[in-house]
Amino acid sequence: MYNYIKIEEKNAIAILTISAPKSLNALNTTILNEMDNYLTHFDCNRYRCLIITGDGEKSFVAGADISEMANLNEPQGQTFGNRGAMVFRKIETLHVPVIAAVNGFALGGGCELAMACDIRICSENARFGQPEVGLGIIPGFSGTVRLARLVGMGMAKQLIYTGKPIKADEALRIGLVNAVVPQPELMDKAMEIANQIAANAPLAVKAAKLCINSEYDMDVDEAILYENGIFGHCFATEDQKNGMKAFLNKEKVTFEGK
Repeated sequence: MYNYIKIEEKNAIAILTISAPKSLNALNTTILNEMDNYLTHFDCNRYRCLIITGDGEKSFVAGADISEMANLNEPQGQTFGNRGAMVFRKIETLHVPVIAAVNGFALGGGCELAMACDIRICSENARFGQPEVGLGIIPGFSGTVRLARLVGMGMAKQLIYTGKPIKADEALRIGLVNAVVPQPELMDKAMEIANQIAANAPLAVKAAKLCINSEYDMDVDEAILYENGIFGHCFATEDQKNGMKAFLNKEKVTFEGK
């Protein structure tokens, strides 16, 4: 069905692998369209977590495809940027958590893709950066939006203004990634976290993601009120009844997502 993405499933976990090894998985319009199609039809009732990674050990996503961008005019450039930004927004707002398993280069669009995910795990050989100013452009897939929110304005400006990449340990230090692991352990670590998420009440996990994303730009009082409403809704679910009953009875619970 797809030419540049591979889809696997392991129980309630879906894995999307970007597979364009000749270009180090650089993002072009075709890849973005395939990702968009998959995300549009993603079954959030069937899957409880999505892992996104890149094919091979050298690169997660090396960036956007410069060969496609080189001859774009202003309207075409805006269209291309909007395409990537909208696909990444779908990832950010997907009802289930999304984990980026970053293997190797995550530059430009690759760094922006990772930032659109909820959790970022990377291998020791990972490299992150926003080198766009060296090409006469700026991060166009919402990099200027998300990077400052993740690492702070000062560090974001340094990374974007200089265009210099950083290594995995520095990405961990500034809070860009959640964990760094040896390359052979990357997918195992991503699956470990995904399974921990999948074991919890899926409606509660979805509600928590909605709260965190929605409340970011609210003032504190508005955010507290919003959270309280979502908190109350949880008590209308079978998962809440079953989860608390099992806890009180010291039993193991299997959540059905109802």
